[in-house]
Amino acid sequence: MTDDLLVVGGGPAGAALAIPLALAGRRVTLVERTSGPHDKVCGEFVSHEAIAYLAALGIEPAALGAVPIGRLRLAGRRLSATVALPFAAMSLSRRVLDEVLLARAATAGVRVRRGRRVLALEPTATGFSARLDDGTALAARQAVLATGKHDLRGHPRAPGRQNDLVGFKSHFRLAPDEARALAGHVELALFADGYAGLEPIEHGLANLCLVVRRARLAALGGTWAAVLAHVTRAVPLFGRRLACATAIQARPLTVAAIPYGFVSSSADRPDLWRIGDQAAVIPSFSGDGLSMALHSARLAADHLLAGRSAAAFQTQLAAELGAQVGRATMLSRLLVDPRAQGGLLLAAHLVPGLMRLVARATRVPAPALLAAT
Repeated sequence: MTDDLLVVGGGPAGAALAIPLALAGRRVTLVERTSGPHDKVCGEFVSHEAIAYLAALGIEPAALGAVPIGRLRLAGRRLSATVALPFAAMSLSRRVLDEVLLARAATAGVRVRRGRRVLALEPTATGFSARLDDGTALAARQAVLATGKHDLRGHPRAPGRQNDLVGFKSHFRLAPDEARALAGHVELALFADGYAGLEPIEHGLANLCLVVRRARLAALGGTWAAVLAHVTRAVPLFGRRLACATAIQARPLTVAAIPYGFVSSSADRPDLWRIGDQAAVIPSFSGDGLSMALHSARLAADHLLAGRSAAAFQTQLAAELGAQVGRATMLSRLLVDPRAQGGLLLAAHLVPGLMRLVARATRVPAPALLAAT
């Protein structure tokens, strides 16, 4: 049987697209390569835009244990600056959020296939065919790539504008005094050739997510212990936070060759839909990756239900997000540049309002949000 839609990838973007299509009566199959709850390299920041999109899907982050976040603290070796965020935000692990979204998709009527990988996705005369790792063949009139930071074989994204970073992510249980000091904050630390974010999540844990230049990683010997020592030596605040912390995972998650600054265009593949990080990759410091993923899913759903083309969708999404992704990528280059970090920290220390301005300049624009909800 031929589906109306095949979604490859079961992260927030893939599930959020599948739900309204299934509720509208479309036959939707979603293939997710993981078989159960799992962590991902992600800052786990849920902005107010993301909260609104999740609410539209019937999901309330607060009911899942999400932690309120109201302030941003930027820190370096000698200076720090703290400012109230210009919007409400929360923090929730992807381990929890992704499972809830997939369960909501299944309830909506999506055929969710867990623990299966798509080995090949090819165009046909009537749409697309997919071959799974168990030999199953699927057919659909439309296909969507929602594989996050990982490309599907045969369908790579174009290079981004900042491609030399490696990402790490690990959960920690902080000492009680440090957990209280972190409460309600997302902290961003600048160190030579990278930056790190730390924020509280559910169950009293803290999420540490960082990026570092490949050259610096190689110079440090390529080990997580060396990277962590590099960060805590360079930023005393993070040294205090992690001095008596207990790592929850035995080893961190990693991801390489993150194409920061990538924005898909209609010319990439006119008949194939790309959403989430397959459509646009904004640097992690902005905290807007989740909201952009959910926005792309909602916009794609609107286009699919209206019978519009994938090319029209990618063109509109690029117009809505291109400037924000570009600004964030330009700033991300400065954030990892040791020559620029001191000036950025001084400016943030002297004029804290600059951080609020940056936060607004890298978000999904309000008119686009209104158009897609």
